[in-house]
Formats: sequence, structure tokens, C-alpha cells
Amino acid sequence: MYSRLIALLLSIIIPLSIIATFPTTALAQEKTFIFGIIPQFEAKKLRSIWQPIINYLKTETGYNFKIKGSPTIPDFESEIMQGDFDFVYLNPYQSMLANETLGYTPLVKDIEKTLFGIIVVKKDSSITDVSQLDRQVIAFPAPNALAASLLVRKDLQDDLKIKVYPRYVKTHDSVYLNVLLGEVAAGGGVQKTLSQQQPKYQAALKVIYKTREVSPHPVSSHPRVPINVVNAVKNALLKLGETTEGKNLLAKIPMKKIGEASLMDYLSFKELGLERFYNK
Repeated sequence: MYSRLIALLLSIIIPLSIIATFPTTALAQEKTFIFGIIPQFEAKKLRSIWQPIINYLKTETGYNFKIKGSPTIPDFESEIMQGDFDFVYLNPYQSMLANETLGYTPLVKDIEKTLFGIIVVKKDSSITDVSQLDRQVIAFPAPNALAASLLVRKDLQDDLKIKVYPRYVKTHDSVYLNVLLGEVAAGGGVQKTLSQQQPKYQAALKVIYKTREVSPHPVSSHPRVPINVVNAVKNALLKLGETTEGKNLLAKIPMKKIGEASLMDYLSFKELGLERFYNK
């Protein structure tokens, strides 16, 4: 009698436990997760880089994803702080702020290359040293672009004691174009985006200054995303880095060697005092 009662209870409890986990999985499969991307490049170029990766994630994980574009970096930052993105590729300082404010967690990053800011001038410019930029107009993508703007402006003011007049031109591409056209004396960028310019543009520019190196951009997840979905996306991205085709896709981001990221990678930004230059 006792054994029959146990069997009856198990026949009820086990199916209920299965049913209890089903709604979360089913809802996750039906939901479309929003993927945000920092607008380093113009929209068409960004989508050409990321859409194949998003398509891969859908195939590999079984979940649906959609890119949500942002016209400017300030718009992108507002959308981060509003929690608009389930997953987001963002700069390291934004990652730290997003974690403090909303609990975003870094998942993956480039583990081979570091991030640093650069100052470029025209190759035929008479400017050969950063000290010659005192009281000159310099183009930056946006006030809060980490390496291309925040780190560069911090170094100019704190370390080099140089006063410049910033001109914010929205994207890295626009920075390099403004320099080439002679609209500004110099521009702030990063080596990764400079290397993605057309060869003739790269050849017409020269780097006259580099900032300190910091941990690069991560892909982070919002805490509302179910952990099984987070793990599926993280594992899929790591797996993507194991194939030649996947490496080629990631290189366009650019991300040379993908690996795991952690919050500890970005806590050091608190010590830099960048909040003095950050436009809230």
C-alpha cells in the first residue's frame, strides 16, 4: 500500500516539475531579444557586420534576436540606461556604468587585443607632436566615446596640459573624414576603426599619440534575460570563434580572438576619474 502511494505521488510531482519549467523555455523561444550595438560606424556598415552574427545566434540557440540601431552614441547611451537592450555590444566604460545602474553583465570580449585611443593628423600635416595641438580644434566621435574621446581628452588635460576645442562628429568614420578634409587639425579615434578605413584613407593619415591600454568592448546581457538564454548566447559566441568562418565574422567587429569577459575586467575604470569628462 505504501509503495503504491509513493508511486502515485511521483507520477504527479514529476510531470508538474516538467510543466513548471516549460513556460520559461517556451516564452524565451517566442520572445525576440533586442541586441544593441554601439554606433562606431554608419548604420549600413554596422548592420552588414552584425546581421550575419545575429543570424548565426538564432540558428545556434533557437532564440530570436533583432538589432536595434542607434543613430548616435548619446542616443545609444540613453537606450542602455533605459534598459532597451537585452544584449548589447558597448564600450568598457559604458559597461561599468550599465552594470552599476541596471546590472548588465559582461559575457565575452576580445581577449587578444586591448583598446587604446589615438590622435591622428593628415600625413602631410606640419603637426608632428601632440604638443602642437594646443588650442586647436580636434574632432571626436562623441563626448563619451571611451578611447577615442574620454581617454584622449583626459590625457590632453591631465598629463599633457594641452587645451583643445572639441568638435563632435558622431562616428569614427566622420572623425577620419574631417581630418582628411582639413576641417580640423586632428582627430581622436582607435586603432581598430582606423584599420577598417579604406587603404587610401589610412595611407593619408598618421598617428601622433596613443593613450593607455584598457580592456576592450564586451557583449553584455541585461539581468532580465533568463540565465539559460544568456548561457546559450555566450556559448554560441565562444563557439563562433572556433571556426574560420566565425573568426572572419568576428574580425569585422573587430574582435580578433573572442573569450570570456567578467565585471572585474572593467572595475579599474573607477580609478581613472573619467566622470569629469563624461557627458550625462
